[in-house]
Amino acid sequence: MKLWKRLNLTMMNRICLFVLLLCCSCYRVQDKIQPQINYRLEEKYLDELKPAFAPISDAEKREEWGKEYLIALAFAKEMDLYRAVSTFKRASILVPEEKETRKLEIQYNIILCYFLAKKYEDVVITFERSELDHIDKSFTTFHDLLIVLYSSYLQIGDLDKANTALDLLKKNYPKTAEKIDLSMALIQPDIERAECLAQNTPYQEDITLMLDAYAKNKKSINKAKALNAFIPGAGYLYVGQKKAALTSFLINGLFIGAATHFFLNGQISAGLLTTSFEFGWYFGGIHGAGLEARYYNERVYEEMASSVMNHYRLFPVFSLQYGF
Repeated sequence: MKLWKRLNLTMMNRICLFVLLLCCSCYRVQDKIQPQINYRLEEKYLDELKPAFAPISDAEKREEWGKEYLIALAFAKEMDLYRAVSTFKRASILVPEEKETRKLEIQYNIILCYFLAKKYEDVVITFERSELDHIDKSFTTFHDLLIVLYSSYLQIGDLDKANTALDLLKKNYPKTAEKIDLSMALIQPDIERAECLAQNTPYQEDITLMLDAYAKNKKSINKAKALNAFIPGAGYLYVGQKKAALTSFLINGLFIGAATHFFLNGQISAGLLTTSFEFGWYFGGIHGAGLEARYYNERVYEEMASSVMNHYRLFPVFSLQYGF
């Protein structure tokens, strides 16, 4: 009889463990981080870049489109990008059909404004509606346009078109392509690819040190979830969220205590209801601890990568050759 009870208890333990693992698997948190790495772009940087296109003539200045174009350029140079786009669009509408080159120049300036404003979907939409898909190396900003398109297509997840732009960069501007490829590997991030692309570059040592430091400082998502599964709140404490850890511990303890009280006093319905609430908090806490670990890793990577990339000007925008 004792043996049967012992076997029965062992079976129940296995069932409970299976249920626990099954529930935890339903709350899977992706390991891949999605950091928001930003560059610091100042007006003086754009001032350092030479204008892409020839100044408009005195005759063009007297035309309505020419007036709008000059105003748009002034807005763009001041980084007032919203008004610059609106004014460039008016110039694009007013410019005569025979001035095909000027129309292309205006369309490019609109795309550049969207890119500087990090409106990557607008970059793609504007490009695909323009006549710029027919240009070649003879167009002044062909180099810059490829950078803008590669970065933008990659940001919106259109890998096929991003790779097409990158192939054109590799074919026509191989050194730029290498730098841009490394930049995007760091931004995404694709750490193994970044380590490979950084080899034999002036910034290899600092990038390697940065990636090693990140590997040492990042938190394990699975460990955070496991800790929170064994002791509610421990996973949050692991990633430095002390208030969340205390809240999780107290709420789970409160529900467990309440459920125990109800069951001991024969209030089965109240006990079951309280237990259902506890299950929600318990498994939600496991999922939340995993998310907090991922957020922690994202913040750590953002801080480290932003510092290195801004120092070496590795963002795609810093490879542009022309301004407004």
